[in-house]
Amino acid sequence: MWSFRGTASRSWPIGDSMIQREMPDTIFYECPVCDEETEHQILKGRMGKATIEGTFRCNSCGRVTSETIRIPELLEVPVVFSDGDVSETTKTTIESNDIIAIDDEFELDDGRLVCVTHIDVEDDKKVKKALATDVKKLWVKRFDILSVKVSVNDDDKTYSLRVQAEPDDEFVVGTQLEFEDFDCLIHAIKTKHSLVRRGSAEARDITRIYGKIRKKRYDILDFSDDEDFDESDYIIDDDDDYDE
Repeated sequence: MWSFRGTASRSWPIGDSMIQREMPDTIFYECPVCDEETEHQILKGRMGKATIEGTFRCNSCGRVTSETIRIPELLEVPVVFSDGDVSETTKTTIESNDIIAIDDEFELDDGRLVCVTHIDVEDDKKVKKALATDVKKLWVKRFDILSVKVSVNDDDKTYSLRVQAEPDDEFVVGTQLEFEDFDCLIHAIKTKHSLVRRGSAEARDITRIYGKIRKKRYDILDFSDDEDFDESDYIIDDDDDYDE
């Protein structure tokens, strides 16, 4: 586990580009005194391609030692990014010991939240999971705002609609979704793993929402008990007056 919040940095080439890696403020590794993995403050150090050579202090027991700690290498991989019907090719960095799997969520180097849809390895073969060093290309889709499919049934007709949601947003069976012309009472939610007939599901897991149409209801204003109109109750700016 690494914490990249430092200010010192070093660059090295990977392929035809340069990847800059910052010196972390702290690093987690096994402390022989605590006999477990603990957080160590980096008092001073030098960043290598796959190591940090320096002086470290355990934040749990206070032990100070000078040593060389191995860290994962940074790898740069091609990425095909999709946002609806629009796609673009870019690159991002991953650590060499990462296991990448379909449906993994992570941020690209530019901060965009994405979800993995396909993984290419040697000979353009697609797999469900791969070690970072085996990945040749990642296919991802935008995941900060999701477009959730909704099927709304109106007896002999079904409408296909979509609602925008964030990955953590929950949809609950028995509640209503509001659309422009009608509402939808949620009857069931199909997720990647099951059909939910009771309870809720997060937007990130939903493949489709099923519901029944509900006509919109509008309150009718009743003025029968209103007090008599008194123009003095209204403060009007004379500047708003105009001649017809």
